[in-house]
Amino acid sequence: MRLDLLRHGETESGGGFRGSLDDALTAVGWQQMRSGIAACGPWDALVSSPLQRCAAFADALAAERGLPLHLEADLRELHFGEWEGRSAAELMETDSEALGHFWADPYAFTPPGGEPLAAFEARVLGALARLQRRFAGQRVLLVTHAGVMRLLLARARGLPRGELLSVVVGHGDCHRLDLTIDATP
Repeated sequence: MRLDLLRHGETESGGGFRGSLDDALTAVGWQQMRSGIAACGPWDALVSSPLQRCAAFADALAAERGLPLHLEADLRELHFGEWEGRSAAELMETDSEALGHFWADPYAFTPPGGEPLAAFEARVLGALARLQRRFAGQRVLLVTHAGVMRLLLARARGLPRGELLSVVVGHGDCHRLDLTIDATP
């Protein structure tokens, strides 16, 4: 399976830890995603996180191109618990030690009330395995979030877990992975 990963664009609520918050895209966000796919494709199918910052674009693109769209709940962003909706700058003022622990080793430190990164990894890789079986031999566009993309790209690059957050994924970025059946990137 050839998998193109597309990160959602800018959202109406801005940056920070958006996680499971269901923000809509701005006009700039829509343009970032359109620009991101310009050098990607073609695809046989689209898969998207169900959060509207991904799904709205995926739905519009599927309709434009006459492609099937599959929403996959397990490809939503990491849930940041009490940090959701807050920026790193805000957290530096109120919770700098915890934020430092998270940036240093996100597998060892979970934001208060948040989803452990090991659980996030398990659900994302489980979803990827299901997609590999379902779409074997096809070209798929996955519209998703920075955390999902960082995880998959870090694994594809053979990076150690501690370097997960060093993977840079901008709004509207598109990256390609070639996957064999039942093999994680």
